[in-house]
Amino acid sequence: MTRLDISQASAPPLIPQDQPEQLPLFSEAALDVARRDAAKWRESASKKPAWKKDFTTVSGMEVNPLATPDNVASLDFERDLAFPGEFPYTRGIHPAGYRGRLWTMRQFAGFGSATQTNERFKYMLAHGQTGLSTAFHLPTLYGYDSDHHFSAGEVGKCGVAVDTLADMETLFEGIDIEDITVSMTINSTGPIALAMYLVVAQKQGADWKKISGTLQNDILKEYIAQKEYIFPPRPSMRLITDTFRFCAENVPKYNPISISGYHIREAGSTALQELAFTLRDGMEYVEYGIRAGLDVDDFAPRLSFFFNSHNDLFEEVAKFRAARRVWAKVMRDRYGAKDPRSWQLRFHTQTAGCSLTAQQPYNNIVRVTIQALAAVFGGTQSLHTNSLDETLALPTEAAARIALRTQQIIAHESGVINTVDPFGGSFFIEELTNKMEAGCFDYIEKIDAFGGMVEAIEAGFPQREIWDASYQFQRSVDSGEKIVVGVNGYKMETEDPYEILYIDDSVAEEQIKRLNDVRASRDAAKVQESLQALRNAAADPNENTMPYLIDAVKTYATVGEISDALRDVFGTYQEPALF
Repeated sequence: MTRLDISQASAPPLIPQDQPEQLPLFSEAALDVARRDAAKWRESASKKPAWKKDFTTVSGMEVNPLATPDNVASLDFERDLAFPGEFPYTRGIHPAGYRGRLWTMRQFAGFGSATQTNERFKYMLAHGQTGLSTAFHLPTLYGYDSDHHFSAGEVGKCGVAVDTLADMETLFEGIDIEDITVSMTINSTGPIALAMYLVVAQKQGADWKKISGTLQNDILKEYIAQKEYIFPPRPSMRLITDTFRFCAENVPKYNPISISGYHIREAGSTALQELAFTLRDGMEYVEYGIRAGLDVDDFAPRLSFFFNSHNDLFEEVAKFRAARRVWAKVMRDRYGAKDPRSWQLRFHTQTAGCSLTAQQPYNNIVRVTIQALAAVFGGTQSLHTNSLDETLALPTEAAARIALRTQQIIAHESGVINTVDPFGGSFFIEELTNKMEAGCFDYIEKIDAFGGMVEAIEAGFPQREIWDASYQFQRSVDSGEKIVVGVNGYKMETEDPYEILYIDDSVAEEQIKRLNDVRASRDAAKVQESLQALRNAAADPNENTMPYLIDAVKTYATVGEISDALRDVFGTYQEPALF
């Protein structure tokens, strides 16, 4: 495997040997004037005391009070920026930006039964949503059926209950899978959900070669941050490379993975850590795909990413721009990808759930608007805007509609879509983008020193980095250095009541009855036969598990039964104690 010398890549500029000589944007004479005048400005500005101590970003990164040409003196237009749609894609992967096509407005939805979520899907589509995003309840995410004792109290509570193919059929009833992109936020049991989705598409008469959508299927971030894992890392990675191969051959327009920094950020990471750990996770998937015998250009064009957008607008914009630049460089120069589509980082963004406050929840509309603007300025391909009440419960219809309207107002009324990469060339944004790139490569070097991301996770490296960052942020809030409006500043004596969406226990009763009805009506012998075939395939590293998962799903084997068959072969993961 060809590797880039990370020691050379730890800070920009990373100049491939075949690139033309650097053409700086600023002459030395202009830089001399800027340096002289900046020194005078700093002296003058220092005479006025600041009104607060902390002017760092949300992540605690020091902020330059005034950027000048001298801060980006080494910037080379062709090497570092170029035009949108051109390597290294700092300014976007599409030449025309949002003038060519708006981002997909993909509101996250899923609660209660498949019938209830199907109704919410249709409600949001009727109000202008342009893509679907599916949330599954915890039992499905952990590979348990709704009647398992571990599922008590969780059925339909934080996502839709899906136990069998029958639930997936109901979930997409009346929705043309060939005509709309569907994202599914599910990881350990992601291949099972994909199998169900493909069978539903088949039953609808859809052509698999025309289906587009995204499966999250990102297990590495589960070990790092969200902890919804089942199997140990290596067999989990095998399941993922199986989906890569299967989709490349059978569902070529489908994204078999969404490499997710979102949950890393929600766990308390900085923006830089989110960027670095997400991209290094992506590199790990590329390496495992190559080890599995796949050509990098056969699967890399369908890799997608999923980022968080937090409150610090400029930090987030710089993060998104740096992400494209870093990914383009490592894919071309480290992994030898030849197809430009393999160099292009495509990403979905969700506004920051961890930034929402239960206190004065209507303030969350403002937070979400800022975060959505950062995602759009950063060039996202797809966006979910959180509802104002998501810190309290699953969103009501009214709150979800306001969140969608936020995107629509940005798209149609703000004017920010009229030019591509509007912050490009800003001294401050370009300096911050460079800092993000340099810091990202530093983290990549550290993770490479462990032997890769799997080994770094086993050593607890990314977990500890996130814990430390989370602790430092909470300290800054507790001390009042950072103000969170309504929490440690501008508080109210009493809060107005807010009516939340409540999922009552009748959902569990109905779901378990439906599950038992399916079990009673299916061919039990075929179910057991398909599960044994799956066990045999899982035990054979030369077999692709996806066709066997599809066969099991077709017999109406349950998520729990299929997961148990894989547990029989792969075992389960117990996270080591870390201090």
